[in-house]
Amino acid sequence: MGLVERLADGPVICAEGYLFELERRGYVQAGAFVPEVVLEAPQAVAELHREFVRAGSDVVEAFTYYAHREKLRAVGRERDLEDLNRTALEIARGVASEAGALFAGNICNSHVFETGDRATHATVRAMFEEQVAWAHDAGVDYVIAETFPFYEEALLALNEVKAAGLPCVATLAIFGEPETFDGVAVAEACRRLADAGADVVGLNCMRGPSTMLPLLAEIISAVDVPVAALPVPYRTTDATPAFVSLRDASYPAPPGGRAFPTALDPMLCNRYEIADFTRSAEQLGVRYFGLCCGAGPHHIRSMAEALGRTPPASRYSPDMDKHALFGNARAANEARARHEQRL
Repeated sequence: MGLVERLADGPVICAEGYLFELERRGYVQAGAFVPEVVLEAPQAVAELHREFVRAGSDVVEAFTYYAHREKLRAVGRERDLEDLNRTALEIARGVASEAGALFAGNICNSHVFETGDRATHATVRAMFEEQVAWAHDAGVDYVIAETFPFYEEALLALNEVKAAGLPCVATLAIFGEPETFDGVAVAEACRRLADAGADVVGLNCMRGPSTMLPLLAEIISAVDVPVAALPVPYRTTDATPAFVSLRDASYPAPPGGRAFPTALDPMLCNRYEIADFTRSAEQLGVRYFGLCCGAGPHHIRSMAEALGRTPPASRYSPDMDKHALFGNARAANEARARHEQRL
């Protein structure tokens, strides 16, 4: 059963956030954010895939985000481009097969594209073309084209995916203003992508739950295809809609002055906030769910449970009735009474 058929049956969850999670685990360098871990510690990538599936993800997404020619050139590993992409796809295909999950390829924002520079369009198109070809060779169920601040760049990516005969989830990254960097309003950009053949359109990254949610209703009203919502799990605000601009008053002097990317911990959403967002987005009509940079398996489990599911990881969901101090058993009540003044 492919992506479209899965969506016809109900919501689909796609766990993302590999860069941040593997950086926290010591396998990816913050700054470059190149997925060298695919070649250097493939078992770490496979295990994270398994953890996300166990937590409720319906999709295993190949870790080829930022595995494009420009990023690898920046760290002196352009010669490893094809090997890294094919290896990431093989890892993901293996885990998807063992779990019965959908298998997705991935292409993303280039940091090369400029609206008025046609030469950059050709460069970016060539980068997408080679990555999509490797994904096609690997037998992906669909390709995720994501984190595009420019509508035109998203369209280039979508066109390459559709030219390869593959379904496409196309998502935009919206910063401060509710429009793309090339000046297209969010809902209109999504409508255009849907009209161009995207099977799912929506938003990922940049905005947290509270600042992404208001944009989703506009998108749902504008398109006839399923809508995707994959926020970052951080407490963005109306004053600071994008997590790259967040600052922590309690620790105002991280490198660069901003919390992004390595001092965001105090602004991380808890699992209950993610559940609240999931229920609200579902009520609006969102069908394709997930989380982006910063998400951990516990966040995905909370999202799955908010959709009424009990993934394998739910066996270990919190049950505070069993806690020695905060539970409801007689011994816990007695212990709490004895230590109340110390709590």
